[in-house]
Amino acid sequence: MYDELVSVEGLRQEEPLGVVVADDDALQRAYTSAVLRKLGYTPIDAANGTEALELIRGGAAQILVCDLDMPGIDGHELAREVRRDSGDNYIHILMLTAQNQGHERELALEAGVDDFMAKPLDTASLTARMRSAGRLLQRERQLATRNRILAEAKEQIEADLRAAADAQRRLLPAAHSRVGGCAFHSAFMPSHILSGDMFGYFPLGDGLTGFYAVDVAGHGVHASLMSVALGHLLTADYFRAHVFDAVGNPDPAELVRALNARFYTDDGTEYFTMFAGILDETSDTLHFCQAGYPSPCIMTPAGASRRVGDGGFPVALLSSATFESGEISLSEGEFLALYSDGATEAEDPAGRAFGDEGLAQVLNASTTDPAAIPGKLVDALNCWRETRPLDDDLTVLVCERIAAP
Repeated sequence: MYDELVSVEGLRQEEPLGVVVADDDALQRAYTSAVLRKLGYTPIDAANGTEALELIRGGAAQILVCDLDMPGIDGHELAREVRRDSGDNYIHILMLTAQNQGHERELALEAGVDDFMAKPLDTASLTARMRSAGRLLQRERQLATRNRILAEAKEQIEADLRAAADAQRRLLPAAHSRVGGCAFHSAFMPSHILSGDMFGYFPLGDGLTGFYAVDVAGHGVHASLMSVALGHLLTADYFRAHVFDAVGNPDPAELVRALNARFYTDDGTEYFTMFAGILDETSDTLHFCQAGYPSPCIMTPAGASRRVGDGGFPVALLSSATFESGEISLSEGEFLALYSDGATEAEDPAGRAFGDEGLAQVLNASTTDPAAIPGKLVDALNCWRETRPLDDDLTVLVCERIAAP
Protein backbone atom coordinates (compact mmCIF):
# COMPACT_ATOMS: atom_id res chain seq x y z
CA MET A 1 0.00 0.00 0.00
CA TYR A 2 2.89 2.39 0.70
CA ASP A 3 4.29 1.79 -2.79
CA GLU A 4 0.86 2.51 -4.22
CA LEU A 5 0.73 5.78 -2.30
CA VAL A 6 4.15 6.88 -3.51
CA SER A 7 3.30 6.06 -7.12
CA VAL A 8 0.40 8.50 -7.11
CA GLU A 9 2.87 11.33 -7.68
CA GLY A 10 3.70 9.81 -11.03
CA LEU A 11 0.12 9.59 -12.28
CA ARG A 12 -0.51 10.86 -15.78
CA GLN A 13 -3.76 11.50 -17.59
CA GLU A 14 -4.53 8.07 -19.05
CA GLU A 15 -7.74 9.00 -20.91
CA PRO A 16 -9.07 12.29 -22.28
CA LEU A 17 -11.13 14.37 -19.89
CA GLY A 18 -14.78 14.66 -20.87
CA VAL A 19 -16.11 18.19 -21.40
CA VAL A 20 -19.81 19.04 -21.61
CA VAL A 21 -20.28 22.00 -23.97
CA ALA A 22 -23.63 23.64 -23.19
CA ASP A 23 -24.74 26.36 -25.62
CA ASP A 24 -28.02 26.97 -27.41
CA ASP A 25 -26.07 28.40 -30.37
CA ALA A 26 -25.27 25.37 -32.54
CA LEU A 27 -22.44 27.11 -34.44
CA GLN A 28 -20.79 28.34 -31.25
CA ARG A 29 -21.16 24.87 -29.75
CA ALA A 30 -19.58 23.21 -32.79
CA TYR A 31 -16.67 25.66 -32.82
CA THR A 32 -15.94 25.20 -29.11
CA SER A 33 -16.12 21.41 -29.45
CA ALA A 34 -13.73 21.45 -32.41
CA VAL A 35 -11.13 23.44 -30.44
CA LEU A 36 -11.48 21.10 -27.45
CA ARG A 37 -11.11 18.02 -29.63
CA LYS A 38 -7.83 19.35 -31.04
CA LEU A 39 -6.60 19.90 -27.47
CA GLY A 40 -7.18 16.22 -26.69
CA TYR A 41 -10.46 16.49 -24.80
CA THR A 42 -13.68 14.61 -25.47
CA PRO A 43 -16.45 17.19 -26.01
CA ILE A 44 -20.08 16.23 -25.41
CA ASP A 45 -22.65 18.64 -26.82
CA ALA A 46 -25.69 19.89 -24.90
CA ALA A 47 -28.19 22.24 -26.54
CA ASN A 48 -29.41 23.68 -23.23
CA GLY A 49 -28.88 23.65 -19.47
CA THR A 50 -31.23 20.75 -18.85
CA GLU A 51 -29.33 18.44 -21.21
CA ALA A 52 -26.03 19.56 -19.70
CA LEU A 53 -27.19 18.82 -16.17
CA GLU A 54 -28.33 15.32 -17.15
CA LEU A 55 -24.95 14.62 -18.75
CA ILE A 56 -23.04 15.88 -15.70
CA ARG A 57 -25.22 13.85 -13.35
CA GLY A 58 -24.58 10.80 -15.51
CA GLY A 59 -20.83 11.16 -14.98
CA ALA A 60 -20.08 12.03 -18.59
CA ALA A 61 -17.58 14.79 -17.90
CA GLN A 62 -15.25 16.50 -15.44
CA ILE A 63 -15.42 19.94 -17.09
CA LEU A 64 -18.43 22.04 -18.03
CA VAL A 65 -18.17 24.84 -20.61
CA CYS A 66 -21.50 26.65 -20.63
CA ASP A 67 -23.05 29.80 -22.00
CA LEU A 68 -24.55 32.20 -19.49
CA ASP A 69 -27.70 32.93 -21.48
CA MET A 70 -29.62 29.76 -22.32
CA PRO A 71 -33.35 29.04 -22.40
CA GLY A 72 -34.79 27.14 -19.44
CA ILE A 73 -31.91 26.55 -17.02
CA ASP A 74 -29.47 29.41 -17.53
CA GLY A 75 -25.77 29.33 -16.66
CA HIS A 76 -26.27 30.52 -13.06
CA GLU A 77 -28.84 27.87 -12.22
CA LEU A 78 -26.85 25.18 -14.02
CA ALA A 79 -23.75 26.01 -11.97
CA ARG A 80 -25.73 25.92 -8.72
CA GLU A 81 -27.24 22.54 -9.56
CA VAL A 82 -23.85 21.09 -10.54
CA ARG A 83 -22.28 22.28 -7.30
CA ARG A 84 -25.19 20.88 -5.31
CA ASP A 85 -24.82 17.46 -6.94
CA SER A 86 -21.07 17.06 -7.42
CA GLY A 87 -20.06 16.07 -3.86
CA ASP A 88 -16.51 14.75 -3.85
CA ASN A 89 -16.39 14.60 -7.67
CA TYR A 90 -15.38 18.15 -8.50
CA ILE A 91 -16.60 19.62 -11.80
CA HIS A 92 -14.63 22.54 -13.24
CA ILE A 93 -17.01 25.16 -14.68
CA LEU A 94 -15.97 27.63 -17.39
CA MET A 95 -18.69 30.14 -18.27
CA LEU A 96 -18.99 32.07 -21.54
CA THR A 97 -20.30 35.63 -21.17
CA ALA A 98 -20.61 38.81 -23.19
CA GLN A 99 -18.11 41.62 -22.71
CA ASN A 100 -20.62 43.82 -20.87
CA GLN A 101 -21.85 41.24 -18.34
CA GLY A 102 -19.57 42.09 -15.39
CA HIS A 103 -22.38 41.97 -12.81
CA GLU A 104 -23.48 38.59 -14.15
CA ARG A 105 -19.98 37.28 -13.52
CA GLU A 106 -20.24 38.23 -9.85
CA LEU A 107 -23.46 36.25 -9.60
CA ALA A 108 -21.82 33.35 -11.42
CA LEU A 109 -18.94 33.27 -8.94
CA GLU A 110 -21.47 33.01 -6.12
CA ALA A 111 -23.13 30.14 -7.99
CA GLY A 112 -19.83 28.23 -8.12
CA VAL A 113 -18.29 29.09 -11.50
CA ASP A 114 -14.49 28.69 -11.63
CA ASP A 115 -13.50 30.75 -14.68
CA PHE A 116 -14.90 32.95 -17.45
CA MET A 117 -14.34 33.73 -21.10
CA ALA A 118 -15.81 36.57 -23.09
CA LYS A 119 -17.46 35.93 -26.43
CA PRO A 120 -16.51 35.75 -29.21
CA LEU A 121 -14.13 32.98 -28.16
CA ASP A 122 -10.42 33.37 -28.62
CA THR A 123 -8.71 30.06 -29.40
CA ALA A 124 -5.51 30.92 -27.53
CA SER A 125 -7.41 31.98 -24.40
CA LEU A 126 -9.62 28.89 -24.50
CA THR A 127 -6.53 26.70 -24.89
CA ALA A 128 -4.82 28.32 -21.90
CA ARG A 129 -7.90 28.02 -19.69
CA MET A 130 -8.54 24.40 -20.61
CA ARG A 131 -4.95 23.42 -19.93
CA SER A 132 -5.17 25.13 -16.55
CA ALA A 133 -8.43 23.30 -15.82
CA GLY A 134 -6.86 20.01 -16.88
CA ARG A 135 -3.93 20.52 -14.52
CA LEU A 136 -6.25 21.33 -11.63
CA LEU A 137 -8.44 18.31 -12.25
CA GLN A 138 -5.46 16.02 -12.68
CA ARG A 139 -4.14 17.21 -9.33
CA GLU A 140 -7.57 16.69 -7.82
CA ARG A 141 -7.55 13.12 -9.16
CA GLN A 142 -4.16 12.51 -7.61
CA LEU A 143 -5.28 13.90 -4.25
CA ALA A 144 -8.46 11.82 -4.39
CA THR A 145 -6.39 8.71 -5.07
CA ARG A 146 -4.01 9.52 -2.24
CA ASN A 147 -6.90 10.15 0.14
CA ARG A 148 -8.48 6.84 -0.86
CA ILE A 149 -5.24 4.98 -0.21
CA LEU A 150 -4.76 6.77 3.11
CA ALA A 151 -8.33 5.95 4.14
CA GLU A 152 -7.78 2.28 3.28
CA ALA A 153 -4.50 2.29 5.21
CA LYS A 154 -6.24 3.91 8.20
CA GLU A 155 -8.96 1.26 8.12
CA GLN A 156 -6.33 -1.49 8.03
CA ILE A 157 -4.39 0.05 10.92
CA GLU A 158 -7.55 0.39 12.99
CA ALA A 159 -8.48 -3.22 12.24
CA ASP A 160 -5.01 -4.32 13.34
CA LEU A 161 -5.31 -2.25 16.52
CA ARG A 162 -8.68 -3.80 17.32
CA ALA A 163 -7.19 -7.26 16.82
CA ALA A 164 -4.30 -6.32 19.11
CA ALA A 165 -6.76 -5.00 21.71
CA ASP A 166 -8.66 -8.31 21.60
CA ALA A 167 -5.40 -10.20 22.08
CA GLN A 168 -4.52 -7.93 25.00
CA ARG A 169 -7.88 -8.52 26.67
CA ARG A 170 -7.42 -12.27 26.36
CA LEU A 171 -4.37 -11.97 28.62
CA LEU A 172 -6.54 -10.56 31.41
CA PRO A 173 -8.26 -12.84 33.91
CA ALA A 174 -12.03 -13.17 34.16
CA ALA A 175 -13.98 -10.29 35.70
CA HIS A 176 -14.85 -12.51 38.69
CA SER A 177 -12.71 -15.43 39.82
CA ARG A 178 -11.80 -17.31 42.98
CA VAL A 179 -8.28 -18.32 43.99
CA GLY A 180 -8.10 -20.16 47.30
CA GLY A 181 -9.45 -17.90 50.03
CA CYS A 182 -9.64 -14.88 47.71
CA ALA A 183 -12.32 -13.69 45.33
CA PHE A 184 -11.04 -11.31 42.67
CA HIS A 185 -13.29 -8.81 40.89
CA SER A 186 -12.06 -6.52 38.13
CA ALA A 187 -12.87 -3.95 35.46
CA PHE A 188 -10.72 -2.73 32.58
CA MET A 189 -11.30 0.29 30.31
CA PRO A 190 -8.63 1.51 27.89
CA SER A 191 -8.57 5.24 27.14
CA HIS A 192 -7.81 4.40 23.51
CA ILE A 193 -8.14 1.17 21.52
CA LEU A 194 -5.06 -0.25 23.25
CA SER A 195 -4.09 0.05 26.90
CA GLY A 196 -0.91 0.30 28.93
CA ASP A 197 -2.53 -1.42 31.94
CA MET A 198 -2.17 -5.07 32.88
CA PHE A 199 -3.05 -7.15 35.94
CA GLY A 200 -3.24 -10.76 37.01
CA TYR A 201 -3.44 -13.20 39.92
CA PHE A 202 -2.68 -16.88 40.54
CA PRO A 203 -2.15 -19.48 43.27
CA LEU A 204 1.44 -19.95 44.41
CA GLY A 205 0.84 -22.99 46.64
CA ASP A 206 1.08 -23.41 50.43
CA GLY A 207 -1.80 -21.00 51.04
CA LEU A 208 -0.18 -18.18 49.08
CA THR A 209 -1.84 -16.14 46.34
CA GLY A 210 0.08 -13.73 44.12
CA PHE A 211 -1.36 -10.76 42.26
CA TYR A 212 -0.16 -7.61 40.53
CA ALA A 213 -1.27 -4.52 38.64
CA VAL A 214 0.92 -2.42 36.33
CA ASP A 215 0.40 0.88 34.53
CA VAL A 216 2.89 1.60 31.74
CA ALA A 217 3.82 5.25 31.21
CA GLY A 218 2.30 6.80 28.09
CA HIS A 219 -0.51 5.68 25.83
CA GLY A 220 -1.11 3.87 22.57
CA VAL A 221 0.81 1.13 20.83
CA HIS A 222 4.13 1.56 22.63
CA ALA A 223 2.61 1.37 26.11
CA SER A 224 0.40 -1.52 25.03
CA LEU A 225 3.33 -3.55 23.73
CA MET A 226 5.10 -3.22 27.06
CA SER A 227 1.97 -4.12 29.03
CA VAL A 228 1.48 -7.22 26.87
CA ALA A 229 5.13 -8.17 27.40
CA LEU A 230 4.58 -7.89 31.15
CA GLY A 231 1.37 -9.89 30.91
CA HIS A 232 3.24 -12.74 29.20
CA LEU A 233 6.15 -12.52 31.64
CA LEU A 234 4.32 -12.29 34.96
CA THR A 235 3.07 -15.84 35.33
CA ALA A 236 2.72 -17.98 38.43
CA ASP A 237 6.07 -19.61 37.65
CA TYR A 238 7.79 -16.22 37.31
CA PHE A 239 6.29 -15.12 40.62
CA ARG A 240 7.46 -18.27 42.37
CA ALA A 241 10.97 -17.77 41.01
CA HIS A 242 11.26 -14.14 42.13
CA VAL A 243 9.02 -13.29 45.11
CA PHE A 244 10.86 -15.09 47.90
CA ASP A 245 13.96 -14.02 49.77
CA ALA A 246 17.01 -16.20 50.37
CA VAL A 247 15.33 -18.13 53.20
CA GLY A 248 12.01 -18.58 51.40
CA ASN A 249 9.94 -15.80 52.96
CA PRO A 250 7.56 -13.80 50.74
CA ASP A 251 9.31 -10.67 49.47
CA PRO A 252 7.53 -8.96 46.53
CA ALA A 253 10.29 -6.35 46.37
CA GLU A 254 12.56 -9.08 44.98
CA LEU A 255 10.20 -9.41 42.04
CA VAL A 256 10.12 -5.66 41.45
CA ARG A 257 13.92 -5.43 41.62
CA ALA A 258 14.19 -8.16 38.99
CA LEU A 259 11.78 -6.28 36.72
CA ASN A 260 13.66 -3.01 37.25
CA ALA A 261 16.92 -4.65 36.16
CA ARG A 262 15.25 -6.33 33.19
CA PHE A 263 13.38 -3.32 31.76
CA TYR A 264 15.62 -0.36 32.62
CA THR A 265 17.02 1.55 29.64
CA ASP A 266 19.44 4.47 29.63
CA ASP A 267 16.93 6.94 28.20
CA GLY A 268 14.50 6.27 31.06
CA THR A 269 11.42 6.50 28.85
CA GLU A 270 10.13 2.93 29.20
CA TYR A 271 8.93 2.62 32.76
CA PHE A 272 5.80 1.58 34.62
CA THR A 273 4.20 1.75 38.03
CA MET A 274 3.31 -1.46 39.82
CA PHE A 275 1.70 -2.98 42.88
CA ALA A 276 2.73 -6.56 43.62
CA GLY A 277 1.18 -8.57 46.43
CA ILE A 278 1.38 -11.99 48.05
CA LEU A 279 -1.44 -12.96 50.38
CA ASP A 280 -0.63 -15.54 53.03
CA GLU A 281 -4.00 -17.01 54.01
CA THR A 282 -2.56 -18.93 56.94
CA SER A 283 -1.50 -15.73 58.71
CA ASP A 284 -3.94 -13.24 57.10
CA THR A 285 -0.91 -11.24 56.00
CA LEU A 286 -0.55 -9.27 52.80
CA HIS A 287 3.06 -8.87 51.69
CA PHE A 288 3.32 -6.09 49.13
CA CYS A 289 5.64 -3.84 47.19
CA GLN A 290 4.37 -0.51 45.89
CA ALA A 291 6.35 0.97 42.99
CA GLY A 292 4.71 4.29 42.13
CA TYR A 293 1.24 2.74 41.76
CA PRO A 294 -1.65 4.52 43.55
CA SER A 295 -2.05 3.43 47.16
CA PRO A 296 -4.89 0.89 47.41
CA CYS A 297 -7.46 0.76 50.21
CA ILE A 298 -8.32 -2.03 52.61
CA MET A 299 -11.98 -1.88 53.64
CA THR A 300 -13.84 -3.74 56.37
CA PRO A 301 -17.54 -4.73 56.28
CA ALA A 302 -18.15 -2.02 58.91
CA GLY A 303 -16.77 0.66 56.58
CA ALA A 304 -13.38 1.26 58.20
CA SER A 305 -10.59 1.89 55.69
CA ARG A 306 -6.81 1.81 55.62
CA ARG A 307 -4.44 3.06 52.96
CA VAL A 308 -1.67 0.69 51.89
CA GLY A 309 1.86 1.84 51.03
CA ASP A 310 3.53 5.21 50.67
CA GLY A 311 4.30 5.55 46.96
CA GLY A 312 7.70 4.27 45.93
CA PHE A 313 9.64 4.64 42.67
CA PRO A 314 8.29 3.51 39.29
CA VAL A 315 9.91 0.42 37.81
CA ALA A 316 12.66 0.92 35.17
CA LEU A 317 12.85 4.69 35.67
CA LEU A 318 16.10 4.65 37.68
CA SER A 319 18.68 1.88 37.70
CA SER A 320 19.56 2.79 41.30
CA ALA A 321 15.96 2.84 42.57
CA THR A 322 15.35 0.91 45.78
CA PHE A 323 12.26 -1.16 46.44
CA GLU A 324 11.03 -2.44 49.79
CA SER A 325 8.38 -4.90 50.85
CA GLY A 326 5.71 -4.10 53.41
CA GLU A 327 3.21 -6.13 55.42
CA ILE A 328 -0.37 -5.48 56.47
CA SER A 329 -3.18 -7.70 57.72
CA LEU A 330 -6.01 -8.67 55.38
CA SER A 331 -8.53 -10.79 57.25
CA GLU A 332 -11.57 -12.72 56.17
CA GLY A 333 -14.42 -10.34 55.29
CA GLU A 334 -12.07 -7.49 54.35
CA PHE A 335 -11.08 -6.53 50.85
CA LEU A 336 -8.28 -4.69 49.09
CA ALA A 337 -9.27 -2.25 46.32
CA LEU A 338 -6.60 -1.52 43.69
CA TYR A 339 -7.16 1.11 41.01
CA SER A 340 -5.02 2.84 38.41
CA ASP A 341 -4.74 6.63 38.36
CA GLY A 342 -7.18 6.67 35.45
CA ALA A 343 -9.90 6.49 38.14
CA THR A 344 -8.99 9.47 40.31
CA GLU A 345 -7.71 11.61 37.43
CA ALA A 346 -10.85 11.26 35.27
CA GLU A 347 -12.33 14.72 34.69
CA ASP A 348 -15.85 16.02 34.22
CA PRO A 349 -16.69 18.52 31.43
CA ALA A 350 -15.66 21.37 33.76
CA GLY A 351 -12.19 19.86 34.20
CA ARG A 352 -12.69 18.68 37.80
CA ALA A 353 -10.99 15.40 38.74
CA PHE A 354 -13.01 12.51 40.18
CA GLY A 355 -10.38 12.35 42.91
CA ASP A 356 -10.01 10.33 46.10
CA GLU A 357 -13.30 11.74 47.33
CA GLY A 358 -15.29 10.26 44.46
CA LEU A 359 -13.48 6.95 44.85
CA ALA A 360 -14.19 6.85 48.59
CA GLN A 361 -17.92 7.34 47.97
CA VAL A 362 -18.01 4.30 45.69
CA LEU A 363 -16.03 2.15 48.13
CA ASN A 364 -18.05 3.21 51.19
CA ALA A 365 -21.29 2.38 49.39
CA SER A 366 -20.13 -1.18 48.67
CA THR A 367 -18.44 -2.43 51.84
CA THR A 368 -20.79 -5.42 52.03
CA ASP A 369 -20.72 -6.15 48.29
CA PRO A 370 -17.10 -5.96 47.06
CA ALA A 371 -17.96 -7.84 43.86
CA ALA A 372 -20.02 -4.84 42.71
CA ILE A 373 -17.24 -2.27 43.18
CA PRO A 374 -15.61 -2.49 39.71
CA GLY A 375 -18.94 -2.07 37.92
CA LYS A 376 -20.11 0.69 40.26
CA LEU A 377 -16.85 2.59 39.82
CA VAL A 378 -17.08 2.36 36.03
CA ASP A 379 -20.69 3.62 36.18
CA ALA A 380 -19.73 6.47 38.51
CA LEU A 381 -16.88 7.53 36.22
CA ASN A 382 -19.14 7.43 33.17
CA CYS A 383 -21.63 9.71 34.93
CA TRP A 384 -18.83 12.00 36.09
CA ARG A 385 -17.20 12.32 32.68
CA GLU A 386 -20.48 12.54 30.74
CA THR A 387 -19.22 12.71 27.13
CA ARG A 388 -15.59 13.45 28.01
CA PRO A 389 -13.22 10.56 27.08
CA LEU A 390 -10.89 8.94 29.58
CA ASP A 391 -7.51 10.65 29.72
CA ASP A 392 -5.83 7.49 31.02
CA ASP A 393 -6.50 3.76 31.10
CA LEU A 394 -8.64 2.44 33.93
CA THR A 395 -8.01 -0.72 35.93
CA VAL A 396 -9.97 -1.75 39.03
CA LEU A 397 -8.95 -4.90 40.91
CA VAL A 398 -10.64 -5.95 44.15
CA CYS A 399 -9.19 -8.76 46.27
CA GLU A 400 -11.87 -9.99 48.67
CA ARG A 401 -10.97 -12.30 51.55
CA ILE A 402 -13.46 -15.13 51.79
CA ALA A 403 -13.58 -18.44 53.62
CA ALA A 404 -11.21 -20.99 52.12
CA PRO A 405 -12.96 -23.84 50.29
